[in-house]
Amino acid sequence: MKGSHLFLCLLTMSCCLNLMPTVGNKIFHFGPCRVSMSVTEIRSSFTTIKTNIQARDPIRTLSILSHPYSLHKVKPLGRCCMTHQLFNFYVDKVFKHCKTEDSFVNRKISSIANSFLSVKRKFEQCHEQNKCLCGQESDEKFKQILANYKGLNVTSAAFKSLGELDILLDWIEKSS
Repeated sequence: MKGSHLFLCLLTMSCCLNLMPTVGNKIFHFGPCRVSMSVTEIRSSFTTIKTNIQARDPIRTLSILSHPYSLHKVKPLGRCCMTHQLFNFYVDKVFKHCKTEDSFVNRKISSIANSFLSVKRKFEQCHEQNKCLCGQESDEKFKQILANYKGLNVTSAAFKSLGELDILLDWIEKSS
């Protein structure tokens, strides 16, 4: 009898621990999607290399994410879709073209990319369940981001996008 109580107690604790976000993670709400991520960890890695990355950006007059029609004033229902598209964008386009001669910087970029890949997978699960629907507004705003990105050569656009990561992280923290 005591063995079954102990087993039940251990099973309950195990289930509770599996449901808790990992250390440093916070659960963000993007409309109907709940996504666990450590913005603090991503921001810390980015802050370490920010000066190096932004020094590689020769065009200071153009922004990919801060364009007046990009991230600003995204309605609550569009945040899930917009965030999902942005994580896909960074994983599929940006990180692939951010290679430097500095192995320390490359390791930090890789760490950030791995965090983004993990979040991207969580969004895909939500998207597959049709919880994260895209509307015209979020599609148009994302098209503006892509147009800003495609207006530059691939490497410049990738480093500019990575250099604007703090804009994205601020937006994520404010919008969820």
